[in-house]
Amino acid sequence: MAVALSIFTVAWGGNEFTPLLVFYRQEGVFSNLFIDLLLVFYAIGVGVGLLAAGPLSDRLGRRTIMLPAPIIAAIGSALIAGGENTALLIAAGRVLSGIAVGMVMTAGGAWIKELASPRFEPGIKKGIGAKRASMSLTAGFALGPAVAGSMAQWLPLPGQMAYILHIILSLVLLPLLLTAPETRQTAHHGLKGSFWADVLVPSALNRRFLLVVAPIAPWVFGAGFTSYAVIPTLMHEMVSAPIAYSALLALVTLGSGFTIQQFGPQIMGNSKTRGPILAMIVAVVGMSGAFLISLHPHPWWALLVGVFLGLTYGLCMFMGLAETQNIATPSDMAGLSGIFYCLAYSGMVFPAILTKLNAWFSYPEMLGFGVFMAILCLGLVSITARKL
Repeated sequence: MAVALSIFTVAWGGNEFTPLLVFYRQEGVFSNLFIDLLLVFYAIGVGVGLLAAGPLSDRLGRRTIMLPAPIIAAIGSALIAGGENTALLIAAGRVLSGIAVGMVMTAGGAWIKELASPRFEPGIKKGIGAKRASMSLTAGFALGPAVAGSMAQWLPLPGQMAYILHIILSLVLLPLLLTAPETRQTAHHGLKGSFWADVLVPSALNRRFLLVVAPIAPWVFGAGFTSYAVIPTLMHEMVSAPIAYSALLALVTLGSGFTIQQFGPQIMGNSKTRGPILAMIVAVVGMSGAFLISLHPHPWWALLVGVFLGLTYGLCMFMGLAETQNIATPSDMAGLSGIFYCLAYSGMVFPAILTKLNAWFSYPEMLGFGVFMAILCLGLVSITARKL
């Protein structure tokens, strides 16, 4: 629980920014492209955190890497709060928020996976570690924007209040991490090999990882950010409280993802194919819904589409993480998890790409291409999941 709460808090800070995209657009200080690029800055930070923290935590221990993460997240929130009208500050804050999220995804996810073992919890079932890690992240990703959007819509200091709350939450929960036992015991028996050898993560070349996990991963945040970053843009003029509506859409999306993740182990079972194929079927349905909404915008129907995109997020997150943990060796558990999450976060650039391409293509055309890509990935996973 101590590790899960830390992951939850950092994820809260990483995603509370999302509904405030609408607020920054209303303020008119930054261009729409820069506002969408803030998602890319965040994704860059996540990538740095993932690729560095995973091998480092495999090498030095989980607690060593996890302890600084909530502090870095709090500093990121402070910079964003102070940078409401300053591009450099807000961009730096987003990068730091991303780095912290990357750290907890890899080191924290591996820590939870190792704590969910017979050594610490006798009789525990397979897949519970992936379930707890994915649900901790999703709960933070869901409640962060829901609270932040509501505060920005109806409370004073809309550009600061949510970040102040996150800073307080981070510092209050930080001491709990000291109570969790270290699980990466080899970290205490001397360092073996070089850090750069750890970065290579040999299991990343596993064929099932390349041909089953990799095609699923981008749809985690590709679906999520289509729902709560792209669709609110299409609904902006159709709702009276656009910031709160964006927060509601994020809550519906990630709440659906959180709910389905509770049943992840049962859905996956002992089948090599059921989980990955179902995840991609739901991705096709969700992206098809987004395509239809772009043709005929309607706020209530958009919430229904958000449910399916949230189910896509939740299933792809759980199935991808469970597959990754099954493939990884004990020495590169966090490292391979970091690569999976990097692939997952590649879907975050989708809103910025759509904004940039909107000068040449319409949203229905671009989202229609997204449907085609989802069908292509479904076909690939349907073949490779059976064979590998």
